[in-house]
This record gives sequence, C-alpha cells and structure tokens, in this order.
Amino acid sequence: MNFHDLHRPGDPLLLPNAWDYGSAAFLAAHGFPAIGTTSLGVSAVHGKPDAAGATKAETIELAETVKDLGVLVTVDIEGGFSDDPAEVSDLVAGLAALGVAGVNLEDGRPDGTLRPVGLHRRIIEAAKGHGVFVNARTDTHWLGTGDWRERVDAYGEADGIFVPGLSDLAEIAEVVARTPLPVNVLYQPAGPTLDQLAGAGVARVSTGSLLYRAALQGALAAVLSAQGKEAPALPTYGEITAILPETR
Repeated sequence: MNFHDLHRPGDPLLLPNAWDYGSAAFLAAHGFPAIGTTSLGVSAVHGKPDAAGATKAETIELAETVKDLGVLVTVDIEGGFSDDPAEVSDLVAGLAALGVAGVNLEDGRPDGTLRPVGLHRRIIEAAKGHGVFVNARTDTHWLGTGDWRERVDAYGEADGIFVPGLSDLAEIAEVVARTPLPVNVLYQPAGPTLDQLAGAGVARVSTGSLLYRAALQGALAAVLSAQGKEAPALPTYGEITAILPETR
C-alpha cells in the first residue's frame, strides 16, 4: 500500500512523529505503517530553534537514517527551508531519492506571519512532481491570523490539507467539506477522540510534537520518582521552545 492509500476519510491514519532514529525505530517496531518527523523534536535534539529554517541538514540526515526501517516516512520540512520554489523542489527531489513517502510543508513564518498565499502555492507546486505526498499545512489557527478558507482553497494542488490547532468538530467537518483533499488534523489529548475525528471525515491524525514532549515528561517523572516526587505535567510546545536557543 502506498502512502496516499493510507489517507482514508472516516478511517484516519494515526501518524506518530519521531525525532531521532531511536524513536522512529521504536515506533516502527510497534507496527505503525507510517511515521512522520517532528520539527520541534529535531530542533530540540540539535539545540536549535523550531520553525526557523535552522535544521535543514539535520532533517535530511534524519530522513536518511530512518529510510530503511521498513515503514513509510513523511518528513516535516517546515516551510521548505527557503522562499525559492526551485530550492524547495531540489530539497523534495533529494528526499524522494532517499525513499521518503511524503513531506509536510507549512505557510507559517518564524515572525508569526503567514507566507503570502501566492508564494506558498508556487512552493507547493514546486514540491509536486517528485512522487511524494505533499501535505500543505496552513497555520491560520496556529498563529491566529489569516483565513483558513482562502488558504485551503489556494492549496488545492497539494495531496493533503493540514490545519493544526483545530479542536471544534463542527469546524473540522467544515474543512473536510470544503476540500476534496484528505484532511489532516493534529491530535490533542484534551481534544476530540480518534473516533470523533473519524466521524468528522478526517483522513489523517498527526501527533506532532506530542510524543517528544511526552518523552521529556517521562524522563523528568522517572528522575523525580527517585526523590519521591510527583510526576510533572506534560510540557507545552511553548515551554519547550522557550528553552531552545533563539533564532540567529
């Protein structure tokens, strides 16, 4: 089965996101047919800021190390690490040559703005044609700016649509109804269940940075237990990014 076939509206692919070889191999060993990478995890492992275009080399290296695990791999390439469509095309072509099945391509920028619609559309088109599933992510909810409807309509050349930050089932169903493309949402422990997301017609549910953050929580819980202390709360995305180096 190819990666596209795993995206079934009403029977969504649960996509766990890994941050290094060990986490990817562990997930693969437990039967997940496809694994994504998480930019936060990759950035944190290498001591760099997330979503700042700072981990292109590390992202490519991770893709190369996990390519032989026997599972389909989709790679979070942030915004493509460039505003030049030709450079993004070259990056995706190189990942395709490694055997990567998909890429996640976002329109959010490090300064909290969105990439212009027309430019991101050209970048999506440049990423196409290399045999990988292009998941177009719009950060309208994530950043609290822009119109998701405009973005979803504009990114119709992609293979999938990803609108992270949604938790209202009615709004998720509205996204699904608006596009013929398979819709990806971010799993949130306090949000809708997998069954509820399936009922809304979602085709893919990603864990994003959740697993990496849960791993840090587990590590801290283990050492605190030696002191007889209670386990900590799951750290938020913001708490992790706050301890990472600033963008240079």
